[in-house]
Amino acid sequence: MTTTKKIGPFLAALLVAGNMIGSGVYLLPATLASVGSSSVLSWLAATAGGLVLAGAFALLAMLRPTVNGIATYAGDGLGRPFGFASSMAYWVSSWVGNVAIALAVVGYLAVFVPALKGPVATTAAAIGAMWLLAGANLLGPRLVARLSGLTLLIGLLPILAVIVLGAIDFDPQVFTGSWNPSGKPLGQIIPASVVPVFWAFLGFESANVAAAAVRDPQRDIPKAALGGVALAAVVYMAATVAIMGIIPAGELATSTAPFADAVTRLAGPTIGGAVAVCALVKAIGTLGGWILVAAETNRATAAEGFLPRAISEVEPSRTPVRDILVTTALMTVAAVLSASPTLGEQFEVLINVSTVLFMVVYGLCALALVRFASAIAQPGPRWGARLLALAGALFSAWAIAASDPDLLKVTGVVLLATTPLWAISALTRRRAATVAEQSL
Repeated sequence: MTTTKKIGPFLAALLVAGNMIGSGVYLLPATLASVGSSSVLSWLAATAGGLVLAGAFALLAMLRPTVNGIATYAGDGLGRPFGFASSMAYWVSSWVGNVAIALAVVGYLAVFVPALKGPVATTAAAIGAMWLLAGANLLGPRLVARLSGLTLLIGLLPILAVIVLGAIDFDPQVFTGSWNPSGKPLGQIIPASVVPVFWAFLGFESANVAAAAVRDPQRDIPKAALGGVALAAVVYMAATVAIMGIIPAGELATSTAPFADAVTRLAGPTIGGAVAVCALVKAIGTLGGWILVAAETNRATAAEGFLPRAISEVEPSRTPVRDILVTTALMTVAAVLSASPTLGEQFEVLINVSTVLFMVVYGLCALALVRFASAIAQPGPRWGARLLALAGALFSAWAIAASDPDLLKVTGVVLLATTPLWAISALTRRRAATVAEQSL
């Protein structure tokens, strides 16, 4: 790629922000209704942490530009056991998070098909959506990539509509009346709500992908990473404040389509329906793309030897048929096990588990940067990189520790359930080494 065709820091920041602003945010206002409008404090805390981690990943992109996937940083920097833990966390979170995206599809589809409301109908519809998009993936990645790209701009319209209309008809009394519905101390509820809020920040590591396409990576990648996170954070907080100033927290908690409901109140059911369609289309495109990502994660993890090769195509040139089927089957199990009385509660469980697993990956990657920073020649920048890495690791650890204790138990069980795969991986490596020695 010639220099004239490469992008600068502004376009790279837009790329990062665009990858972050996806369908996951569409149900977050309902999930955060129990926290109320005080959740803006959670957004500020998550933004600070996101900026620190984005800076750490920008340095990783410059110091380790040939690394294939963020799950490999921990293995290269901390050793294979940490690489296994990071890979497993990333693998599980990839298909658990997809169930949450499927719920976003169902939530906005329920605007037009009210019969989909309810735990059984919601779960069944989510499973149907997942297998439908899995079928699209089986037809080839090109179709899914085109679908995801076409729906990107459409997906921004509901968020922008709420921000603009909410600014015009913002009700301070509704906002202040929903400040803290639970009545619990803010010092207790804000830290615990950082995990669901950080769900919307997943994807900031796409600055690493931009490294090869920007004009001056040493200068522009940090700007892209930090600028992309800051831009997305402004959009998120503006949308959250707008919705909290339109719909009282009690009503918001039962909504399956917060953005559509907010616009319906301000502009009528026709415009509200149009917003629901936009959110639905974007959620479908996002689900299709992330099923492909989950399948590729399954294949990469199997190629690393952390998963049995029997459940993967392994060969990158082939359509990952087995990977798609396996990950979609796992998503189906996760959808059934997470079924809850309301769609918002089910969504919250899934994004919390997925985000905590991502925080494990982010924390380990940040610790790996402490070692990688030794490649920086000048002492000042080298120690600055290490301090940034430690700050990112501490934020990740704090977010995990501050999350709901029951969530930590679920996450711990998920990680422990993958432990036998480490034994299988070690046995496979020993056998391969023995065969190699005998062939000499």
